[in-house]
Amino acid sequence: MTGETGLAGHSKWAQIKRSKAVTDAARGRTFGKMGREIAVAARLGGGDPNFNSRLRTAIATAKAVNMPAANIDRAIQRGTGELPGMSFEETTYEGYGPGGVALLMECVSDNTNRTVAELRHRIEKSGGNLGQTGSVAWMFERKGQIYVDAERFAEEPVFESAIAAGVEDLATEDGTHVLTTAVGDFHVVQDALRADGIEVSEAELAWLPNTTIQVEGREAEKLIRLIEDIEEHDDVMKLWANFEVDEEAFAALGAE
Repeated sequence: MTGETGLAGHSKWAQIKRSKAVTDAARGRTFGKMGREIAVAARLGGGDPNFNSRLRTAIATAKAVNMPAANIDRAIQRGTGELPGMSFEETTYEGYGPGGVALLMECVSDNTNRTVAELRHRIEKSGGNLGQTGSVAWMFERKGQIYVDAERFAEEPVFESAIAAGVEDLATEDGTHVLTTAVGDFHVVQDALRADGIEVSEAELAWLPNTTIQVEGREAEKLIRLIEDIEEHDDVMKLWANFEVDEEAFAALGAE
């Protein structure tokens, strides 16, 4: 974690995505992706969230965006084989976007040949390129990130609870407390917050950039368009990038 610089691009982007994801189509796409993650987690670690931390996180994230319980149950059953479903494979793709920004894409696909071809087309169309495995991953560090609604929960009790549980970094931005943890403390900090009556609105294992690149003007516009295009792809679960852009570029996107 590199302080606020490391999370500013991602957290502000996440805020914009939450404000834009109001249409039925966007909501359906989100539910579809979450269903895949739940199914994969259940397939790999079993259908009981009490003994499967990845599944527990996936279910909590799905509930935070009001995914129906029936959808969650069906996804678990597809993962455990109780219901028929497609066979999904996890893959990670790496590349560069406009301005030399590093892109790390976590995907779940039933056809990896199709996925890589479609991602390559989208990236090359923007002037970037898809790279080899390991070409950009070294620029990122695996961390837990936990989000708490700052309008509902005051900073002091949230931070006190998180610090006592071993959180590594804390920040408040755009109405959200963002807590960064080591991977091994990801669930420990969440459990401590909940024990203190603090509700976690979202949690994820993230790839945080060690350093960031400032992108401006036309390149920033192309980059934001590309990121939005990639994130709309059904097979892309998470996209991580090491960019910073000015407020005007974010404001222009948020106004659309």
